[in-house]
Amino acid sequence: MTRTVLLVTPTPGADECATAIGRQLDLNVELATSRRSALASLRRREYAALVVDEVLIESDPAGSEVLWQQAGLAVPLQVNFGISGCNRVLREVRAALHRREKEVSLAMRAAAQLLESEMNTAITGLLLQAQLALAEPALPASAAVKLQKVVELAGSLSALLKDPPSA
Repeated sequence: MTRTVLLVTPTPGADECATAIGRQLDLNVELATSRRSALASLRRREYAALVVDEVLIESDPAGSEVLWQQAGLAVPLQVNFGISGCNRVLREVRAALHRREKEVSLAMRAAAQLLESEMNTAITGLLLQAQLALAEPALPASAAVKLQKVVELAGSLSALLKDPPSA
């Protein structure tokens, strides 16, 4: 995951806040002072978070909507730099990135479980069909040898799924 945050605000002193956020959270922080420069930055690269000043959002709601649409996978954050201190912005960014990491982790775990379940189902079906074919009385000996190998391979795959080797 990218470790860069895009801070979009025309507020004076935002560069010091960007530096503080970068230092405290060990992130690269880029500063855009307008919607146009923010859109140009979003076209160039992916960001972990997109932090937009409410002043820009309220002054140009339609333009801000374009920013949100172009954010990609960046966590969108709306902050009022006029009343929020840098520490609060820092806490908001930290919390948002932490939430995103948890979401990604949970999604990966769910995808792995789904894949494992689907593979178990397919392997069980393969194993059952091969065993049924082996039980056919008119099965040629050469085919029986090959089907027995399929049963062994499916059994090995099933065992690997039940008890995966340590990485």
